[in-house]
Amino acid sequence: MAMVLAATGLFLRLRLEHNLDHSINQDLQTRSNALVSLIRTGELRFGEAVRSALRSRGTSFAQVLSSDGRLFEPRAQEVGEPALSQPEVLQSQGRPTFIVRSGAPGLSGEPVRLLATPIDFERHRLIVVVGTSLAARDDALTSLTTLLLIGGPIALLLSSLAAYWTVGAALRPVEAIRLRATEISATESDQRLPVAPAQDELRRLGETLNAMLDRLEAALRRERAFVDDASHELRTPLALHKSELELALRYGESREELRAAIASAMEEADRLSQLAENLLVLARSDKGVLPVEPEPLQVSELFATVAGRLSDRAREADRPLEVDLPDGPDGLVVAADRLRTEQALTNLVENALRHGGGPVRLWARARAEAVELHVSDAGAGFPPDFLPHAFERFRRADAARGEGGAGLGLAIVDAVAQAHHGRAEARNEPNGGADVWIELARGAPD
Repeated sequence: MAMVLAATGLFLRLRLEHNLDHSINQDLQTRSNALVSLIRTGELRFGEAVRSALRSRGTSFAQVLSSDGRLFEPRAQEVGEPALSQPEVLQSQGRPTFIVRSGAPGLSGEPVRLLATPIDFERHRLIVVVGTSLAARDDALTSLTTLLLIGGPIALLLSSLAAYWTVGAALRPVEAIRLRATEISATESDQRLPVAPAQDELRRLGETLNAMLDRLEAALRRERAFVDDASHELRTPLALHKSELELALRYGESREELRAAIASAMEEADRLSQLAENLLVLARSDKGVLPVEPEPLQVSELFATVAGRLSDRAREADRPLEVDLPDGPDGLVVAADRLRTEQALTNLVENALRHGGGPVRLWARARAEAVELHVSDAGAGFPPDFLPHAFERFRRADAARGEGGAGLGLAIVDAVAQAHHGRAEARNEPNGGADVWIELARGAPD
């Protein structure tokens, strides 16, 4: 602001100086032209009109000099020395010349501006000199400079105060956001930042930060729910495991009873191991580091492997396990990680065997750039209000689809699909039963 004010003051002073100089030059030219006209229309001897024009009036004066610098017709002019020095006379011989100097006849000690105009009169070469004092001009410039030197700091102070108040008012919403942000913590995550009423950048910033806080609060709620549900799911098999070992220790009199107790404890240990593996998969998925190594895989091989792995369990449940192989000489190929894809399909088949009814069918559908791997059954299907939450962790539709399971199977299926940049979907068939599938990128045959 100081630089702006200084530049403005300098511009004003230079502008005023230019305007005053231009006005003085025009006045001198007008007076010179008038005097030249009077001389040329008169006689060799200056008449009364010329004599009157040569008389000094306040801060103005006029002279007529000969080509050698002396007064021409000195009796017709006021007594005084020639206004021009010899060098100035020589300088003015060719064309009209403006001269600034200190002092002139009748204006001793004052700065003056002279206009020397050469003319031919009769047989003489004359120099018409008109001049005026620059004291009024200099006084005006001095007054303006003084005003700027006094008013400039005052204007700087006022503008600084105004700028400070304006910036403070503009940043007041930022300070309110900062203060509220210091109050938000994990125990008070429902608080939000104040939003400015104006439709400006600060309002958009507040809305963006509040949206971020909403996402963080939702993530915090999911994390707390995940920890609570995981603790609950781990506590039950651990309690059963401990009870089996205590019973074996107290009442295991025969070898058969001890073997049965140990077998039951091993089943619970397997369940704990599987639950821990599932939790690890979901934790890695949350961090975006679930490792997958996509490779071209024949869908028919995937279905055959999963069906062979779960055939005994399907027979025990008296549930047919059907595989519909894709048509075509080479079949369908997906670009996927073998281990993770088999894990996802295994979870889908186990979920159908545990909660569904009727035959369990594995089948595939080709899309433009993807392949859908389906597992369907002929049971009661999902409750309608459960379908939007089917792939959430620890979600179970126990009321409609039986008991058992930790509610992590479909969540792992969704995590595997997302790791392959695909998706997982579920629906109820119109004629009954559930259909769950994952969509994976289509691969090129080997």
